[in-house]
Amino acid sequence: MRSIGKRYGLYLAWVVSLVAVGGSLFFSEVLRYEPCKLCWLQRIFMYPLVILLGMACYKNDRRLIPYLLPLSCIGGLISLYHYAEQKIPGLAKLLPCTVGVPCNVDYIDWFGFVTIPLLALTAFMLITCSLLLARGSEEEV
Repeated sequence: MRSIGKRYGLYLAWVVSLVAVGGSLFFSEVLRYEPCKLCWLQRIFMYPLVILLGMACYKNDRRLIPYLLPLSCIGGLISLYHYAEQKIPGLAKLLPCTVGVPCNVDYIDWFGFVTIPLLALTAFMLITCSLLLARGSEEEV
């Protein structure tokens, strides 16, 4: 299992980032959901991952992983905070969004717990785990 993760982890991370960016664009451009401030911050950390992971996959270059992991981890922490702000009522009052859509608004609420920040958190976690599995030199693959 470890060798499969090492061999295909970079590609899995790229596919997850493509799906996440595609989903984010679908929600905002097709369904016309206006992104809040925290959604924009998550996009700032997700969108470069598509390009950088695509380049890393094309060249099969694992040397980019140490530079990609902080983007994924910080984006995941923002998603975690955003999800907590949506699900814990008192948290939204600590740092309220002052411009645009409030950050505690649930555009989607599938099964009572799946929201857009949870989808983003899942994507960031999958990317982080895939990159951690894919670490190592090209000779090991």
